[in-house]
Amino acid sequence: MIPASYADWRRCIEVDCQIQLTPAFVAARIDELNDATHFRTQQFVALYGPGYREQVLAWFQRARAELG
Repeated sequence: MIPASYADWRRCIEVDCQIQLTPAFVAARIDELNDATHFRTQQFVALYGPGYREQVLAWFQRARAELG
């Protein structure tokens, strides 16, 4: 399932994948998704497209704001 909302995305990460959204994890993913030369970012864009990368980046930024 590809999450279509912030709530779905958080559930997918925290419940389905059992990954804790720590400040360090969130910051690393934001840095990675902002780096168009990063191999995993290139893979992500190839699979899901640049628009979805922007959406997921926005969700990570929201999570960062919520974490404080």
